[in-house]
Amino acid sequence: MTTRTKDRSAAALPLNTIIAGDCIEVMRSLPAESIDLIFADPPYNLQLRGELHRPDNSRVDAVTDAWDQFSSFAAYDEFTRDWLSAARRLLKPNGAIWAIGSYHNVFRMGAELQNQGFWILNDVVWRKSNPMPNFRGKRLTNAHETLIWAAKAEASKYTFNYEALKSLNEGVQMRSDWVLPICNGGERLKDENGDKAHPTQKPESLLHRVLLATTNPGDVVLDPFFGTGTTGAVAKMLGREFIGIEREESYRKVATARIDKIRKFDKEALEITGSKRAEPRVAFGVLVERGMLRPGEELWSLNGRFKAKVRADGTLIGNDVKGSIHQVGAHLEGAPSCNGWTYWHFKRDGQRVPIDVLRQQIRAEMGAH
Repeated sequence: MTTRTKDRSAAALPLNTIIAGDCIEVMRSLPAESIDLIFADPPYNLQLRGELHRPDNSRVDAVTDAWDQFSSFAAYDEFTRDWLSAARRLLKPNGAIWAIGSYHNVFRMGAELQNQGFWILNDVVWRKSNPMPNFRGKRLTNAHETLIWAAKAEASKYTFNYEALKSLNEGVQMRSDWVLPICNGGERLKDENGDKAHPTQKPESLLHRVLLATTNPGDVVLDPFFGTGTTGAVAKMLGREFIGIEREESYRKVATARIDKIRKFDKEALEITGSKRAEPRVAFGVLVERGMLRPGEELWSLNGRFKAKVRADGTLIGNDVKGSIHQVGAHLEGAPSCNGWTYWHFKRDGQRVPIDVLRQQIRAEMGAH
């Protein structure tokens, strides 16, 4: 992994590198429609007024760096407009962006995303399990940040690994409120003086969830506000390509050393639970023509109340209805729709077995060839 200055003449993407320079200028120099996903953690424009102290009068190590300071909301809005425009140009037609912020900037950023034609898919609340207390006692403890996930356009066929996230969440559908700790302990990077290397370093757990959910191995992930390289570190572990942009030399130095120590997971470990929609389509009639189910054989509903006979053309007949496995099931249940694959069961050795078992056998054979 290397650190390099921007090269406007470069035709190929500078993969797995940290580019030194202003993020807007650098993004404008990269090839259009070349990035699969952007994760952006821009300055929050915290508008701090003076130093913040704890009750014991010790100073809080807050964000006071020049890169987070803007002269006005208008100046910040112009900055947001310019970097989002440069970012949108880089995204592939089916690309997407994650942008994270706090109450100081996320609403302004969300409006600009919509102004530029991005299609917002979700806002995710990152609820911090160990937030910094409110030392002055004049407001609620600020215990969350907001992530906006948006496709490049309404028609974009963005990546979403639904089943993988469900598996990550112990088989339960992933919600839009994520309870994760802030970066601390051994994960918190320090500089040569033992101080925080970056005041807003994001935890790897947050990026792991984002990249697992919305990218695939080999995808190119761009982080225009790279900081100490959390996006690059997690991307490397998960087998994604990354490009980081960072103008501060001290951050680039820490990020480079950090990422050089990262090992990519092996190929088997990178495999995730796939989407059922992405699996090969198998018609019910294939089961009949292959003799896995015979014409005239009876199928039983999930609850055992109804039965239907298999016909030679891959349809069913039950009571007063004929049609597909889905149509007959819906009619008998008086429902608007029915997933016939999980609704209908056949009998083997006195046990009822869902017909989906036979479909999965065929899919396994197709995957082996």
